[in-house]
Amino acid sequence: MYLKHFGLTELPFGITPDTSFIYAGDAHQEALNTLLIGLASGEGFIKITGEVGTGKTLLLRRFLATLGEDKVVAYLPNPQLEPRILLIALAEELGLKLEALDYQFHLVKIFNRHLMDMAAQGKTVVVCIDEAQCMPIESLEALRLLSNLETEKRKLLQVIMFGQPELDEKLADPAVRQLRQRIVYHYRMPGLKQVETAHYLAHRVRIAGHAAGEVFSPAAARVAYRLSGGIPRLINVLAHKAMLLAYGEGKSVVGRDHMLLAGKDTEGVNSIPWWQRF
Repeated sequence: MYLKHFGLTELPFGITPDTSFIYAGDAHQEALNTLLIGLASGEGFIKITGEVGTGKTLLLRRFLATLGEDKVVAYLPNPQLEPRILLIALAEELGLKLEALDYQFHLVKIFNRHLMDMAAQGKTVVVCIDEAQCMPIESLEALRLLSNLETEKRKLLQVIMFGQPELDEKLADPAVRQLRQRIVYHYRMPGLKQVETAHYLAHRVRIAGHAAGEVFSPAAARVAYRLSGGIPRLINVLAHKAMLLAYGEGKSVVGRDHMLLAGKDTEGVNSIPWWQRF
């Protein structure tokens, strides 16, 4: 493709989350700080929301990489499960043997015993739920009841929810108002700022092997920001297509026109008036 043309060793703008390409912009760092502070507090739920493509999954992976051996993690990437199946999935993540138990009451008893054992060993169980906006209301309530397990000093379980803005709409339901009151820390992830978009583009091409990172002109970076609204996943799609166009013309720098043409071929981008294209 265009790797040799631009002096790269790998594609810089894939849409699959890759922690080696993490760009720690202001919002990403603030979100990570929220997670770490919330975890250190040892109480309640933590909620991180953001539009599709703002980097929630990359944030989750970076957060997990910071955890020490005193944390035991149960990770659910697809929580669209009814309450009993949700508990079974969590039990499997924690390595618990269920022995064909049929009742939710028995599942909770097993959890309580396991969490007490973990606490006695100085360990905390952390449940991380991705795509939490997909959870049924009944399963959210079951998760709240599970979080009630505690000693006189602290909670035995901490829950971190990552989701799209629809999660806030679901939590507005009166049926889960008790859970909503337990969300002590929360953060809404915005897109990148305009200046961060230019840094983001340069950062990714440097990680991919370009010596200087100067592949995108300032005008191309501005157009990428205006088309994408600063959403990293959209920036990746636009940048990849723009690099293909520049490669096809034999150009070593991606210009404004390449980015505008990439925008015409990309779903979900903003339209920008001609006077903002410079």
